[in-house]
Amino acid sequence: MADTEILLRGKHISRRWGGLLALNDVSIDVERGTVHAVIGTNGAGKSTLVNILSGEIPPSGGTVELLGQDVTGWTQPRRARAGLGRSYQRNTIYPSFSVLENCRLAAQAGVQKPWMFWQGASQCKASNSSALEAAERAGLSAVLGREAGLLSHGQKRQLEIAMCLATAPQVLLLDEPLAGMGAEETERMLALLQSLKAMHGILLIEHDMDAVFRVADCITVMVNGGVIASGSPDFVRNSAEVRVAYLGEH
Repeated sequence: MADTEILLRGKHISRRWGGLLALNDVSIDVERGTVHAVIGTNGAGKSTLVNILSGEIPPSGGTVELLGQDVTGWTQPRRARAGLGRSYQRNTIYPSFSVLENCRLAAQAGVQKPWMFWQGASQCKASNSSALEAAERAGLSAVLGREAGLLSHGQKRQLEIAMCLATAPQVLLLDEPLAGMGAEETERMLALLQSLKAMHGILLIEHDMDAVFRVADCITVMVNGGVIASGSPDFVRNSAEVRVAYLGEH
């Protein structure tokens, strides 16, 4: 294995919406053992990039590779089964179900057994084992039986990550997981991301710059659909172009 293992790669990605060029020749790598943050102002193209990497929308140009395989034409469910997990800006949990049930439903998507029609889904040992492990890794072992809708905002975001983990992904695409969090919840989430990155590649979309510079190993800065800088936090912090275009300095 090479010194760096690239799990997800976008190469020269572009996306047009009619006459609008939303993404212009964007390339990005997500390596195992790293958090790669993508930052930029609203409208910079961050969510469009994630939507293309996850398979939600197709690119107008360029390619996407997952675990060394070209998946540009793959659907979102197929990419998910191949090892790509994603969370969204808005909560996508089942509020009336328990924490464990939410995780089990996610796990079942990756361990489908339609031929075992006589067995209740809740009796599937593989799904239950994956669900319990995912909840534990996300720090939710103490609230397994609680209705998801009754969790705190921070715990709901943890649950979304747990649901991703239950599908056994190698890559996690996390879209603003810190949004709306207080200081204590932010600290828990940052600790969770640090604990997860050893076995995963994490692509993080985030507006909290203090958090980004604390947790990211690599930062890509986007402006108007293009990349103006990509590198270590120190490189980005010291980039004159970034300071002018994004951090508001002159």
